[in-house]
Amino acid sequence: MKRRFIFILILSVFLSINIFGQSDSTQLNKKRLSISVGLMATTYTAGILYLSEVWYKDHDRVPMHFYNDNAGWMQMDKVAHAYIAYHQSRAGYEMLKWSGVKENTAIFLGGSLGFIFQLPIEIFDGLYEGYGFSWGDVYANTAGTLLFMFQQKFADEQIIKFKFSYFPSPYSKINPRILGENALESLFTDYNAQTYWLSFNLNRIMPNQRFPNWLNLAVGYSGGGMLSEFENPIRIGGERVAEINRYRQFFLSPDIDFGKIKTRSTFLNGLFEALNLTKFPAPAVEYNTEYGWVFHFIHL
Repeated sequence: MKRRFIFILILSVFLSINIFGQSDSTQLNKKRLSISVGLMATTYTAGILYLSEVWYKDHDRVPMHFYNDNAGWMQMDKVAHAYIAYHQSRAGYEMLKWSGVKENTAIFLGGSLGFIFQLPIEIFDGLYEGYGFSWGDVYANTAGTLLFMFQQKFADEQIIKFKFSYFPSPYSKINPRILGENALESLFTDYNAQTYWLSFNLNRIMPNQRFPNWLNLAVGYSGGGMLSEFENPIRIGGERVAEINRYRQFFLSPDIDFGKIKTRSTFLNGLFEALNLTKFPAPAVEYNTEYGWVFHFIHL
């Protein structure tokens, strides 16, 4: 599935960027700027070439067409698009700041990277059989990009961080062709196993010296019981499947903003920023549309 390729590409790039891109320069550093622009251009070109020469190789080219998948995967797919675009924008901004680019330029050029990187994928989808241009994906990409840019422009930091967590679901064993045949595949293809979080820094929202500066409160969303995109199949591989209800999940949980934990080590500071890609395991309260209220001693 294409989302697996996108997710792996983005996470691998972000981990490296967040580690080496932590020391801001107060003056334009042409060498660093060349590295940053080169990395962005190389990543962009490699992604486009992969999609055009490998991913769509076995699909016929067709006139531009559209695909309405807004109801698919209980909108988990759209939240994932917003998450990826948010962190692409964050990476673009951080690389330009590392290069000494002025704040507003870094926000508007680097911060728009999420939208710029994602749009060609949607265009390619619209030009090949079996896919389709999704306006819902474009709106989600835009939302993720704007979440980063607005906060950086008007708050000068990310008060609300977009995070991700994963815990294996039992549904991948029922439909492994779609949800993943092993744990690594399921990490990227099983939306039942993924949770996306908006993590709010408490001290910035409700200033209180009793709160540690790193303490966040996270609101999460996920879905369960999904065996395919729009509705669960009756049969899989010729075998009848028991009826499974699809349901939404909402979470509330404490979290850690690792970026607020500063050390004298540039490497550790960068590593802590990279950890902000994911939600810290912690107790959580869940409400879902199938079982009602559930308490998790630890939600991964």
